[in-house]
Amino acid sequence: MANGEKPTLSNRQSSFSAAFKQFICEDWAPYNSELPTPLPGAVAAAAHRKRLSDLYRGERLIIPAGGLKTRSNDCDYAFRPHSAFTWLTGLGSDREPDSVLVMEPAAGGHISTLYFHPRVPRTDEEFYGNPRYGEMWVGQRESLEEMAALAQLHTASIDELEAALQKMASQTPTRMLRETDPKLANKLDAWRGRAEQQDAELVVTLSELRLIKDEFEIEQLRQACKATAVGFEAVVRELPNAVGKKRGERWVEGVFGLHARHQGNAVGYDTIAASGDHANTLHWIRNDGDLHDGDLLLMDAGVELDSLFTADVTRTMPVNGRFTEAQRKVYDAVRAAQQAGFEAAKPGALFSDVHQAAITVIAHKLAEWGVLPVSAEETLDPDSGGQYRRWMVHGTSHHLGLDVHDCAQALREEYRGPLKPGMVITVEPGIYFKSTDLMVPEELRGIGVRIEDDILITEDGCEILSDQLPRESADVEAWMADLLAEAQA
Repeated sequence: MANGEKPTLSNRQSSFSAAFKQFICEDWAPYNSELPTPLPGAVAAAAHRKRLSDLYRGERLIIPAGGLKTRSNDCDYAFRPHSAFTWLTGLGSDREPDSVLVMEPAAGGHISTLYFHPRVPRTDEEFYGNPRYGEMWVGQRESLEEMAALAQLHTASIDELEAALQKMASQTPTRMLRETDPKLANKLDAWRGRAEQQDAELVVTLSELRLIKDEFEIEQLRQACKATAVGFEAVVRELPNAVGKKRGERWVEGVFGLHARHQGNAVGYDTIAASGDHANTLHWIRNDGDLHDGDLLLMDAGVELDSLFTADVTRTMPVNGRFTEAQRKVYDAVRAAQQAGFEAAKPGALFSDVHQAAITVIAHKLAEWGVLPVSAEETLDPDSGGQYRRWMVHGTSHHLGLDVHDCAQALREEYRGPLKPGMVITVEPGIYFKSTDLMVPEELRGIGVRIEDDILITEDGCEILSDQLPRESADVEAWMADLLAEAQA
């Protein structure tokens, strides 16, 4: 500091005495000299970088992980890297805030370097005094060599990044994933003397490259679905406790969240635990309602693994284990719509064909029940119909992977184009009869049902990745009966 000024301390900080600074550095066991084994995603990430490199020969590519985000005052949200960064590095979990992957053009492709904040010697004040990077605060960080072993990448200190990017900045064609580090993006624009319009194209490319999953990604999604099934089973066992407590929806959310943290990194998105009429609010994540005997519980939840691949599964379950006649009527209609979606999901079919197959079943059921003001054929007319959307406003599918709504920046014609082997999508039709909807027969009001599974498009159809959980109404009842009996034993 200038003129001998001391650094400004926050209200929560105290200065360190010279005696403490000497004492805190003494008598620590040496760090383990054995390098860690590579992360499971490191090999796949190298192949992903090769695919990206082939598209942008001679261009520098900059993909930041992103930084910590403030939750309140000086407390941050748990860190999650940008999905494109994870796809290209294999770094999942909470690795690695403020790091940046740089792919430098070279003969035959690119040389990739991961710039991050390595650990410092224990003699450095950061060790005990820095709540963002200090080992005393956030645990032991990797050295440059350890991170290189984990990610199978060249590594460098983040302190060297700006000098490396400034070098030849105005002569080297450069693309950057701007959204994850706007400050760096602005500096880059100044160094190269312009903002690159091609940066937006890189965002699209990084989404489209992830539309078709490789074997590593598919296996991760299989494991995420298996872990999610464990969470659903735990919730069913806990339903009697949830019914007996206030805010039973949050009991359900908490039980699933416990298993998500135990089985993987976290939940892949905010859990929907919607009982009764709450099921008719599509994104009900407040989860502050009670559970009542006789209600349905619509639970939309997924476990995100440490690799950050997530499942996305919905089951609608009778809280007491038995559907009423009216509930079963709606449930079985949704299940029939889902089956039609499964059968439409095959290579060469359009993304929209899955939705069309599902809503055709739903439209005919709504007409059969006298709910529609027009015929099923009229409501399915894309230009003059659409009345069925009062009771199923959402689409039937979305892509799934590192993000629950994966590859969202892909061009529309790619995202919604022909299905190809290796794509993973959801199939999730629903029917939602709000309790206040006077167009619906009284016995059906307040019933909301959605059934969602994750499927892999194969060479001749589809594979249901989330088939660990039952779908048919009778099978759901039998499954719940076994789990509830097990819980009471």
